[in-house]
Amino acid sequence: MSMEYTIIEGNYAKIGVSRIADTVYFTFEGEKEQECAIWLYAAEKEPVRIPVPSEYCIGALRSVGIKGLKWKKLNYHYEIDGQTVPDQHACKIIGREIWKDARRLQDGLFVRAGFDFTEFDWQGDRFPEIPREKMIMYKLNVRSFTMDGGAAGRKKGTFAAVTDKIPYLKELGVTSLELMPVYEFEELMPQQPAGQDVDGWSENAMEGLALEKNGTGKSMEAACRVNCWGYVPGDYYAPKASYSAAGEPSAELKTLIRTLHKNHMECILEMYFDEKMNQNIAVEILRYWVMEYHVDGFHLLGAALPVNAMAQDLILRRTKLFAEGFSERLFEKQCTYPRLFVYNEDFLYASRKLLSQDRGSMQELLNQLKRQNPVFGFVNFIAGNNGFTLADLFSYERRHNEENGEGNQDGLIWNFSTNCGVEGPTRKRSIVEYRRKQMRNAAVLVLIGQGVPLFMAGDEFGNSQQGNNNCYCQDNKTGWVNWSSLKRNAAFAQFVRQMMAFRKNHPVLSSSRPMQMCDYKLKGFPDLSYHGENAWVMSPGLYPHAIGMLYYGAYALREDGTEDDFIYVGMNFHEQPRSLALPKLPQKRRWYLAVSTAEKDMPFCEPPVLLEKKYQIEVPGQAILILVGK
Repeated sequence: MSMEYTIIEGNYAKIGVSRIADTVYFTFEGEKEQECAIWLYAAEKEPVRIPVPSEYCIGALRSVGIKGLKWKKLNYHYEIDGQTVPDQHACKIIGREIWKDARRLQDGLFVRAGFDFTEFDWQGDRFPEIPREKMIMYKLNVRSFTMDGGAAGRKKGTFAAVTDKIPYLKELGVTSLELMPVYEFEELMPQQPAGQDVDGWSENAMEGLALEKNGTGKSMEAACRVNCWGYVPGDYYAPKASYSAAGEPSAELKTLIRTLHKNHMECILEMYFDEKMNQNIAVEILRYWVMEYHVDGFHLLGAALPVNAMAQDLILRRTKLFAEGFSERLFEKQCTYPRLFVYNEDFLYASRKLLSQDRGSMQELLNQLKRQNPVFGFVNFIAGNNGFTLADLFSYERRHNEENGEGNQDGLIWNFSTNCGVEGPTRKRSIVEYRRKQMRNAAVLVLIGQGVPLFMAGDEFGNSQQGNNNCYCQDNKTGWVNWSSLKRNAAFAQFVRQMMAFRKNHPVLSSSRPMQMCDYKLKGFPDLSYHGENAWVMSPGLYPHAIGMLYYGAYALREDGTEDDFIYVGMNFHEQPRSLALPKLPQKRRWYLAVSTAEKDMPFCEPPVLLEKKYQIEVPGQAILILVGK
């Protein structure tokens, strides 16, 4: 390929590829002693090699500007000391447009970097900055979310398909959408020995594999399995090309985020960094996604989390950060905007133990329901991608991961689940209804806790994975969200939607400050109190399994400045009914029943039902009642 071009010294301030006027700048890691070059490719033409002089070097960065080329039709990679090196800062990847395409792993077929200089119209987009007390999170995998009935045609499993679902998510009550990795990663992984964790995989392990040359006569595709979730290192600056419906992953992801913001919703991205990641580069990656894609937050996973640098970075100062834990002292001076969140597995286990009647502790659950921190918030969830779905939590007592190819050794062993009498699907009406009641109980617990509630995609309508608690490699109906379940379980989906609205309408259930369990405003009632057979007394005989929680609405004002109502939550994890005391309300206020998870036809009362003037309430076995005092 003949080209006419000129080169100049580059721009060391920005690593990667950038353009100013008619000049494109390449900046990459390359020592002065190394021989470096750029290879440019165009369709059906011979590639062009452009040497990068050693004098174009500062520190360990090599940078050159090239003028006079038609960039839209080109792709590239680097050469360093004779070795082919991909651009780790590439904003677009060429060769991964087709999901699970084994052809790119054959000898002689190389995945290269492309150019993306297209201007995107953000239409005045602004970050919603939703306060943590108003957040309701929803987590999904872009591909599995719409592959089975959630979209049509080319849109299946794409950013565009998720965008089409935003009206559904908004109606449900979701405020914050968490996406499993959407940066470019290689989903084809070589088969590993049974029992080896997915984190032990390496892209380098594919070196030496070749079509029809693996010693077994199998194809390359047969020699690999699929990593659907993306918890591996990848090309962190490029959105995943196979998640695009029209070949424009960058524009489609930006459209998704812009549409979320227009609907006053947030976008949270999961980022996986292994121990090899340079922490300075990790911070740079997060900054890039905030500035270029208007991302609202990150869920940080892996071994190398640049916490210190993130705490001090000015671009990330109002970006929400989620992790398994943070140092409170590290961030205590940077918390003018509450942006830190801890995934609260303690809530998961406390809830599951009681719901499954497996060594549960009411005290443990109560502690988790009111758990808050001035510096960071807690994300409360009962089901996630790493474990059973909400429906499977009450349908299976043991994992069923045989189809994963690891001898059913992968996935969590201790699920604290229950099959309610039958392992797997059943037509026995009593068991089906008992499972549905437990699902309602679980949804209520997530939505009455003081932390940020999180639902996994499909859990709001009983999506099942047939007992598989580790669907990382199941690119099929097992791992896909089954949207036909929405019609079958419409009543439960409606209940979840109503409960989300109930939480939003009663800010005392999501206070902006920790509960003190005392009357610190001198209002006549503490902000939170517990009640057993007698008001204000936790009965020893009931306390392990039944309790009443009273939230006083005067400690949480509505948006119009008025005080919230009294909210009483009666929980009974006995099999038999239990009576709990109702505290006497101030004059002219009465108790109304709003929610009863024991009612299969109308668990949510609209409008709430006025109760007789009494000071006791009977809570059915394995049920939760919610009363409103107004």
